[in-house]
Amino acid sequence: VQLQASGGGLVQAGGSLRLSCAASGSTFSINAMGWYRQAPGKERDLVATITSSGITVYADSVKGRFTISRGNAKNTVFLQMNSLKPEDTAVYYCKSRDIWLQDYWGQGTQVTVSS
Repeated sequence: VQLQASGGGLVQAGGSLRLSCAASGSTFSINAMGWYRQAPGKERDLVATITSSGITVYADSVKGRFTISRGNAKNTVFLQMNSLKPEDTAVYYCKSRDIWLQDYWGQGTQVTVSS
């Protein structure tokens, strides 16, 4: 499975961005997909995940502001980010987990929120 993320950029606080991640390869085996982020000097943390059945999990820090969704083909995942804050600044990574619990990571996309 290969993952291609896009949609990052620079936005002012209070603004919105939409991240996209497209999977290719053995996409039939994908179960869950999600987004993680890593700020400078910090660990990579969960932002949100969604399973093939639509079950979602969000980090407390983004609940009510971010929405994760999957495309109709189930091999794409989106992250709608609203009411962005400077502390949301990070490199955002897309991840998929297949039915054998193997994880795959995409390249990161930079999100920068200015105050």
